[in-house]
Amino acid sequence: MTKQELLEKIKKGFILEKKEDMNEEYFEALRQTLTIVADTELLSVPPLLTVYDQAPSLNLKITALAVMQDEIGHAHIAWRLLKDLGEDIESLMFKREPNRWKNPYAFDFKLDNWIELGVFNAFFDRAGYTLLGDAYKHTTYGPWKRALVKVDKEELFHLRNGEVIMRNAMKNPETAKQVQEAVDWMFLMALEFFGVADNLKSRSAQLEYKLKGSTNDELRQIWLSTAVPFCESIGVKVPAHYDEKTGKYVLDVPFPCEFDVEKKKWNFDKPDTWENVVKRFKARGPQNKEFVERVQRGYYELENLRKEVV
Repeated sequence: MTKQELLEKIKKGFILEKKEDMNEEYFEALRQTLTIVADTELLSVPPLLTVYDQAPSLNLKITALAVMQDEIGHAHIAWRLLKDLGEDIESLMFKREPNRWKNPYAFDFKLDNWIELGVFNAFFDRAGYTLLGDAYKHTTYGPWKRALVKVDKEELFHLRNGEVIMRNAMKNPETAKQVQEAVDWMFLMALEFFGVADNLKSRSAQLEYKLKGSTNDELRQIWLSTAVPFCESIGVKVPAHYDEKTGKYVLDVPFPCEFDVEKKKWNFDKPDTWENVVKRFKARGPQNKEFVERVQRGYYELENLRKEVV
């Protein structure tokens, strides 16, 4: 099938169900999309594990564990779809070097306290909900669309859990300070979650083949449209506001801008370029190796055990 033939079928509402329905370009775009989703879902768990035992109640700890279980399940869905497409998921999961994983940069950092777990859920699960909700509405790949019915609802639960933690924390001056500190470094990280600016992308196979329906900048606006009002409603300051003239949310700081990795702080007086941001992404964050090895550890322990038995 030629590209034009496939695009014409998609325009008429064709839903692809198997690899044989695809051309090479569609398959590669789908493969990349599912790999990023799988990596993102799985590697959202190690940061949460760094502080979940600080939960102030058993109920909150159980909820945090349920969120992590959901994320592992979401990763499993994406891996299974990749396997059905003929990909070697054992190599993808256990034999890739840590710096080759495609999870968001923010997931390469340990969390400092329980409140950061709440902001993590409220911001990054909101980003996941925004991205995957868009995919659910628009994707032309049938198995992925059906799987996202479950994923979408669970991501909404995760972000609501984060909102509850943030809202309750704002009632106490000490924990309110922790909320603001977490927001100060996570807010722009969540905006980076959606990828480079639209004007730097000459074309997008994901949009062309309707694997998603909105551009990176459009998705950022969708995220801002719920994140900013929520933060304002509970008294949290964010570097963005709604502009009545343009009908869009506008940032009050340079974006992108330089990030101090050691201090987990944005240098707003030092605007940056997307080229440098991509370099930072590829260099990975401080806990990248530790977190990936934690995920892979059981595989190699089992391999060593098998060798000992033999």
